[in-house]
Amino acid sequence: MRARHEEIAEALRRAIDREEYAVGGRLPSETELAAQYAVSRGTVRQAVASLTAEGLIGSRQGARRVVLASRRSQSFAELRSFAQWARAMGREATGRVVEQEYRPATTEDAVRLQLPAGTEVLQVLRVRGLDGEPVLLERTVYADWISPAVESIEPDCPSVTQRLFEDTGLVFAYGEHVIDAVAAGAQDAELLGIRRTSPLLRVRRVTTTHEGRPVEWSDDRYRSDAVSFSVHNSIGNNALARKSVD
Repeated sequence: MRARHEEIAEALRRAIDREEYAVGGRLPSETELAAQYAVSRGTVRQAVASLTAEGLIGSRQGARRVVLASRRSQSFAELRSFAQWARAMGREATGRVVEQEYRPATTEDAVRLQLPAGTEVLQVLRVRGLDGEPVLLERTVYADWISPAVESIEPDCPSVTQRLFEDTGLVFAYGEHVIDAVAAGAQDAELLGIRRTSPLLRVRRVTTTHEGRPVEWSDDRYRSDAVSFSVHNSIGNNALARKSVD
């Protein structure tokens, strides 16, 4: 028989999946949840700790817990965080910054991030891995207003999304993605441990806040033997999903 805190954790997961608590929204307080489920605050705290460990919710000192993702994080539109997706599969996400520099925004940066041309932005090249195996290169350009917070994050931080929430309260709310295929160049091949010209799945994405303010834009390149994308269609839903290749 499941412990009561496990039952409550599962009930909260289902509520998050149904968007009763939307990404970026706040959960009820511990007191409110304790009354709702007729348990002690300690039991609620155990349930909430499970969701925090899974990356579904985050908390900052003195603030109510915020929903960061759902188990429908297989839905590509919600896959802002590689680390959250990896945890949902029971895999360990790793990250390593290879290059990081400030530079003037190019015309493309300015358009995607809605900034004046020449604004100083932060460009980061990061290798991401599953269980220690490199599977993804992220070439990300961050808007000037969030760049200092990103720069201060340690190079091997597994989840930049989680850390930015903890440090600044930022919630990545919306993303636009363009997917195509490219051949691995010399740098891609070296960092991912593959042969040059090997096929890579490329996702170019722009992520914004709830208010529509661009936070970052990125050119992400996945090893095609490690990650694939699938589309599930229905009358009311057309969700694109990212999957690990076994």
